[in-house]
Amino acid sequence: MGAVIERNQSVVILGGGPGGYEAALVAAQLGATVTVVDRDGLGGAAVLSDCVPSKALISTASFMTRMEDSRALGVHYQDPRTHRESDLEGDDVTVADLPAVNARILALARKQSEDIEARLVSEGITIVRGVGRVAGPGRVVATPADGSAEQELTADVILVATGATPRVLPTAQPDGERILTWKQIWDLPDIPEHLIVVGSGVTGAELAHAYLALDSAVTLISSRDRVLPGEDPDAARVIEDVFRRRGMNVLNRSRAASVERHGDRVVATLTDGRTVEGSHCIMAVGSVPATDGLGLESVGVQLADSGHIEVDRVSRTSVNGIYAAGDCTSALPLASVAAMQGRTAMWHALGDAVHPISLTGVSATIFTDPEIATVGVSAQQVAEQHLDVREVTMPLATNARAKMDRFTDGFIKLYARKVSGLVMGGVVVAPKASELIFPVALAVENRLTVDQMAQTITVYPSISGSLAEAARRLHTNE
Repeated sequence: MGAVIERNQSVVILGGGPGGYEAALVAAQLGATVTVVDRDGLGGAAVLSDCVPSKALISTASFMTRMEDSRALGVHYQDPRTHRESDLEGDDVTVADLPAVNARILALARKQSEDIEARLVSEGITIVRGVGRVAGPGRVVATPADGSAEQELTADVILVATGATPRVLPTAQPDGERILTWKQIWDLPDIPEHLIVVGSGVTGAELAHAYLALDSAVTLISSRDRVLPGEDPDAARVIEDVFRRRGMNVLNRSRAASVERHGDRVVATLTDGRTVEGSHCIMAVGSVPATDGLGLESVGVQLADSGHIEVDRVSRTSVNGIYAAGDCTSALPLASVAAMQGRTAMWHALGDAVHPISLTGVSATIFTDPEIATVGVSAQQVAEQHLDVREVTMPLATNARAKMDRFTDGFIKLYARKVSGLVMGGVVVAPKASELIFPVALAVENRLTVDQMAQTITVYPSISGSLAEAARRLHTNE
């Protein structure tokens, strides 16, 4: 017998990001009447101002890096009139038109948002433009953006998926022109002459890499011993070495005390008294959950001290009938995780078959050049938990396909249980690592062994061939 699905229920969702719109689609599929209250546009920050735009910017920047490396591949431009080689190193070849770049990025983000909205509408989902708050058990009040009267919505199930906003420091107030958050960079009229990036986590590293490739001078201020302090140490070292080799000024063990604007310049003052002067500054110091003003505490929803909504593995909050998903919760701040939280919430709330969320098999990527992709156990977990695993690392420089494309920075690392050979995790540092990590994620999620990976025939030449080679090296006769 299958699960008994409770139909004809009403669902109200606050927020139209990945957690919200994916939940809406599942709820509609299960026969519920669904309303999404959304302020900024379907897709949320992930589509409109964060993931999609930033990765499109990074893709453009990486294309420029490949252009500049073309001479080493034996490729050059030629003047059609004189048949003489033109200067590939000249500004006339490598300059990015930032307004045109940003216009394209924002246009594709809007189109993605429109496609999501069209899909929801086609499924009979009602969209209310505005903001909502929980007014009591089973009650949501929506304030429309057009100034019309408030609407009271009744719901058997409420899902809060309001996301997060950039963290702002009192001593570094963004002005949208010279001191910026990651939401404000899309209005820049020109490539920053000297960009200061405060924060060397994922967002800081990605944006520092992008603008460096677009020909900004970049200073990256990192409070820790290395960039990307939360990532695999070997991977972080590769990225930092690449940053420095390409001309980035990386200031490790340096914390910004304040950032101030002086005319068309900005000055970052470090806690040790040093100063860094530039033309622009991006503050990439984390985010805060967008949970203020939602009425959650008044109805008993438990929040962490940080303001994140506390949920269990099926996305339930502490109040019956109220669920939460995405960056407003304390789960991993990934669009893929938010989407799964939203789907899981609806499967559970509406009585469908559901498996509690496990983050073990979640793969994540940092879109630097090269990319870093990870899944499963990490080097830190292996060390701290004394896991009985073996590891092997395959340098990218020895891979035939990588040599063809002149990709020498990076590696493939696998972790496996010593006796059973179960694949426990992996790290890929390579171009398109976000695509290459999928076989490792499949192995982790489905409890495959290194022998099963090794016996799968791969394409030659390919970078994925190094995944199979790494698995072969982890074979044991024990």
